[in-house]
Amino acid sequence: MHVRPHRLFRKLLAALPLAAAVAAHADCTRDIVVPVSSTGVSVIVGNGTYSGIYPELFRSLGPRAGCHFVFSSVPRARQELMFETGKADLLLPATRTPARDQHGIFVPMVGHRAVLISLQSPRPQIINAQDLLDRRDLRVAVVRGYDYGEAYQALVRELARQGRLFTEVDPTAVARLLHAGAVDITIMGPTILAGSINRETRVHGMLDRLRLEPIPELPWQQTGVYVSRHSLTPDDRAALIELLERAAKSNVVMEGFQRYHRPEILSESVRPR
Repeated sequence: MHVRPHRLFRKLLAALPLAAAVAAHADCTRDIVVPVSSTGVSVIVGNGTYSGIYPELFRSLGPRAGCHFVFSSVPRARQELMFETGKADLLLPATRTPARDQHGIFVPMVGHRAVLISLQSPRPQIINAQDLLDRRDLRVAVVRGYDYGEAYQALVRELARQGRLFTEVDPTAVARLLHAGAVDITIMGPTILAGSINRETRVHGMLDRLRLEPIPELPWQQTGVYVSRHSLTPDDRAALIELLERAAKSNVVMEGFQRYHRPEILSESVRPR
């Protein structure tokens, strides 16, 4: 079922018991800087507008907390660099990793995992990372700046060493490569790719042909929002963390995924935190 994100969040956020609690918090002392890139339905960037689960969440809750969020569009790798260097106050959506923990405080929103995604074919199932590495005829695409942990990074490095890795700027570019047969597999969260397919007319019908293959090296993890350790005052950091924790307890992010994605896509990639 396809639901327009802004309509979805008006319905969801109207039911949240957050208004009174959030309104009691101290105002943020300045605008909160949030660079983003299109990431499924979590963040949708288009024609200078920002929508999707997280932008709509912040627009609803920010005024109640006295916080104003300023979004800008950047490639994912640039988004990561800005957060690492203290030029961004939030990193979202993001899987928790030790490297990111050095730069921010993580607030989990949902459980999430990356899987191998390809188009349906009679190819034998891939059972683990080594199996993928051994099948040297399979070309693999990833998005620059995505990080699903140390095992993912090791797999990507070895695929690059083998000359089989295609690195793209965003998931829409990966969807086009899969659709054209230029690559055989991608590694990411299925909801991310599905969201990109829904918005890209050139890959129409591709969603019905997806094949999802979980592997043990890419287990369930938590995904959510990182709040900067470097760019924010202690009071602003505390206000943002509390706002996010209350949103997480309300389950609004999980409900957003449930209303937007098909059950077969959702069951393999997102679950309550």
